[in-house]
Amino acid sequence: MSDRLIRAYALIDAANAADPAGHAEAYGRRMTETLEGFRPHSPETLKLAARAQHIERWTVPRDSYPEGRIAYLTWRKDLQKLHARRTGEIMTQCGYSDEEIARTGSLLRKERLKQDADAQTLEDVICLVFLAHEAEPFIAKHDDDKVRDILAKTAKKMSPAGLAAASRVAMGERLTRLMGEALR
Repeated sequence: MSDRLIRAYALIDAANAADPAGHAEAYGRRMTETLEGFRPHSPETLKLAARAQHIERWTVPRDSYPEGRIAYLTWRKDLQKLHARRTGEIMTQCGYSDEEIARTGSLLRKERLKQDADAQTLEDVICLVFLAHEAEPFIAKHDDDKVRDILAKTAKKMSPAGLAAASRVAMGERLTRLMGEALR
């Protein structure tokens, strides 16, 4: 691991340590760990995008936008821009080139998702982290139909390699059943 990557990770972690709920830093570390297991020889731009996927996300709460799908999608796009900007600032401090910063920003904004292997890898890792760490508490709050729909949408975002990795994620009985139903 390069010195500048170590420094960038430390700065991202420091920014995320300010999360009042205490989730952002752990999420970043899970993203890194999952990426390393899924695609260990990733370029630094992808490694940084994974670590910074939710950098300072709590600073733009969902409830600061109106209800509804359009507002939700606007919120998500605004978060992507925030993540790209903040990560770019950190990368600048660590000596990354403008090209590397632009590439990481593109990944964080999910540009060319199905055409760009690194963007697709990032999406796969996001989905894998959700399945491994967030899905069980999430599904406890929702009925089977809603969970099936969300899992089907999650699966649609994933590549064949991502789906294969998802099949190896340890899941509880209900999540396993609903995932199987969603994939049919």
